[in-house]
Amino acid sequence: MRLGAIEGGGTKFIVGIGDENGTIIERVSFPTTTPKETMQKCVDYFKDKNIEAIGFGCFGPIDPDKSSQTYGYVTTTPKPGWANYNVIGDLKKAFPQIPIGFDTDVNGACLGEVYFGSAKGLDSAVYFTIGTGIGGGAYVEGQLLHGLLHPEMGHMKLIVREDDHYKGKCPFHSTCFEGLAAGPAIEERWGISAKELDINHPAWDLEAYYIGQALANIVLVLSPKKIILGGGVMHQSHLFPMIQKYMNQFLEGYIQKKELADPNYIVWPKLGDNAGLCGSLALAKQVLMMK
Repeated sequence: MRLGAIEGGGTKFIVGIGDENGTIIERVSFPTTTPKETMQKCVDYFKDKNIEAIGFGCFGPIDPDKSSQTYGYVTTTPKPGWANYNVIGDLKKAFPQIPIGFDTDVNGACLGEVYFGSAKGLDSAVYFTIGTGIGGGAYVEGQLLHGLLHPEMGHMKLIVREDDHYKGKCPFHSTCFEGLAAGPAIEERWGISAKELDINHPAWDLEAYYIGQALANIVLVLSPKKIILGGGVMHQSHLFPMIQKYMNQFLEGYIQKKELADPNYIVWPKLGDNAGLCGSLALAKQVLMMK
């Protein structure tokens, strides 16, 4: 298979060509500007690539419901110019004969890890990206989870630790997961970017507390067989055992499964920083398999 992939982010878009094994053959990135200009760059890139399908993992919120009148739209994003824009409409107009798989960027990344990465062979996994924002995608009983819209795990409310007096960064929910633990929250709380924080800085224990609490909620709600944590904040490898410790503290022994203590239960994406683009390849592969 020769597959096209679009990783649509709020800051930049990455487009590329790959195959059904998740191998990236080529890739190009460009800044996210207006939707019309950005989508035209995607169209121009794929015009002469002889691809069989396109997978598009996009920042959200989006409408992935094919029965909806607004299927293929970016919906209520605060990103200027992008709200209620039909991104799939632009692609279908340019490539009417090519099947297109469309989902959130984190659902795509989750599918990529299931097809090609650390969750390969499993029928259940959750993927989080923790960076400028926090988003989560879920693969449950062999299918990506959508429901009413799609998961917005980054906005679950959390219990604020007693020694944390930070007001929260999220403009909608203040002290939700994203509002407490995303990169901008770390920087505003401590006055220094996460990249510059020393490994022994107290910020990391607090960060692990919030991530561990969120993962305990996910274990209770979705019971995933693997949890994958990507994004810029998670480049701090020392966080993983700390997160697992707090997750199990919040679970308080309620769930008795040996996997919860296994260091391979909460992992960095096997696809690394290619998780997003490989996820879009997985969406393209999936839409061809369903054809």
